[in-house]
Amino acid sequence: MASAQSLFRDRAPLTLRLEGDLHALFRDRGAERKEHPATLRYGEGADTGSLGVKLRTRGIFRLKQCGFPPIRLDLPSKNVDNTPFAGEDRLKLVTHCQGDRLFERNLLREYALYRVFNAVTDTSFRVRLAHMTYVDSARHDTVTRYGFLIESDTALALRIHADQVRSDNVYDPVTDPSYMTLVAVFQYLIGNNDWSVWKRHNIAIFQEVAQPRPLLAVPYDFDFSGAVNAPYASPPEQLKIQSVRQRVYRGFCQPDSIFLTHALARFSAAKDSMYAAVRAVPDLPERDVRNVLEYFDEFYKVLNDRAVVNREFVRSCRRMPQ
Repeated sequence: MASAQSLFRDRAPLTLRLEGDLHALFRDRGAERKEHPATLRYGEGADTGSLGVKLRTRGIFRLKQCGFPPIRLDLPSKNVDNTPFAGEDRLKLVTHCQGDRLFERNLLREYALYRVFNAVTDTSFRVRLAHMTYVDSARHDTVTRYGFLIESDTALALRIHADQVRSDNVYDPVTDPSYMTLVAVFQYLIGNNDWSVWKRHNIAIFQEVAQPRPLLAVPYDFDFSGAVNAPYASPPEQLKIQSVRQRVYRGFCQPDSIFLTHALARFSAAKDSMYAAVRAVPDLPERDVRNVLEYFDEFYKVLNDRAVVNREFVRSCRRMPQ
């Protein structure tokens, strides 16, 4: 029997087929979105099965802009034992946004960034790639593209022995400084500025069960990063930069450099594993692999120059309000 977390322990892409009235689902993007019934078929050959699921559109920017928006899968409370989804409840499915194959490449690059952060810390959302076939019963259309599933907040909380924190207005400096610095450096590495701890924007907050119960701000959604370089991505106006490929360190200044020193050391130690994670993404074209890794190379050039580290991370950190 499969157990909880086995879905995200396996690295091989799943083969999944979603069948339902996708036309109605994709039109449902308002404030009062409802659940849409569908059938989720999984596996290949003799090792196949199906589940009745409910689907909802989700997201913010991609929900507005994508012809094929992200989806939330609500799995049945029963009948998931002995399936790849044992122990799971609700899962986010990242889709390919638009029909052009460029967007599928963007998806694979974003998937790679989750795997890169997994190589740095276990306190990160796990992901599982899937060969997705979408069958629209209303229009008799079939689309096949890559997608990927993201570990749920509930599952991550259980795995890292923490409680979920659902309130907004958590201030970065009250979170665990060691982990928060690690996250800020990761966001700098991938060139991502589309996140906010205060508003829980592309950040999930957890509080460890063990004393002294530190708060952890775990990142997700990296499609606006320079490493993905999606055609729709643009930098925040307040940063006054021209491109998402320009890096800005958005970590808060620390009383001393110990947390930054430790974070940079973690990325140095994990470099080979991080690069291997990008190279291991199935069907990611070589030019995309090269582009992502060359972008990472620029980060490591910074790490190898003490003066540039001081400029990028120390002098440019966000000041604590007085």
